[in-house]
Amino acid sequence: MEAKIVLGVIGADCHSVGNKILDYAFSQEGFKVTNIGVLSSQEEFINAAIETNANMIVVSSLYGHGELDCRGFKEKCIEAGLEDVKLYVGGNLVVGKQEWEPVEQRFKEMGFDRVYPPGTKPEVTIRHIREDLGIEDLGEQYEMRSIS
Repeated sequence: MEAKIVLGVIGADCHSVGNKILDYAFSQEGFKVTNIGVLSSQEEFINAAIETNANMIVVSSLYGHGELDCRGFKEKCIEAGLEDVKLYVGGNLVVGKQEWEPVEQRFKEMGFDRVYPPGTKPEVTIRHIREDLGIEDLGEQYEMRSIS
């Protein structure tokens, strides 16, 4: 299976550095990435996933309003026929300092398959993409690059 990923920053968030780092890391891994950029609505993610026949949507949010921006996302994916598309979300998803476990749980209850706290290395997400899509690791052919 090939990883076809729609990547972007949701809502009114315009933080682009993490988005570009993930785009680079995923592309270097051989994943097919469609980066819709910053200030993206749920509908833009969904439309891009339909147009590219994506099997994964990776949502980034750093400005603390990810919880508001992501509400109802899974339901809209299901309505659009994307019930099998994996949903990942990561970044600074909530306002203020909150314990991570309850935050992660809330996003999982919203239908996200994986939820990442701020500072998660791309290598972690890449490993999860491979696991969730059943993609064989390239092993020795792949040399993990340092991205920071």
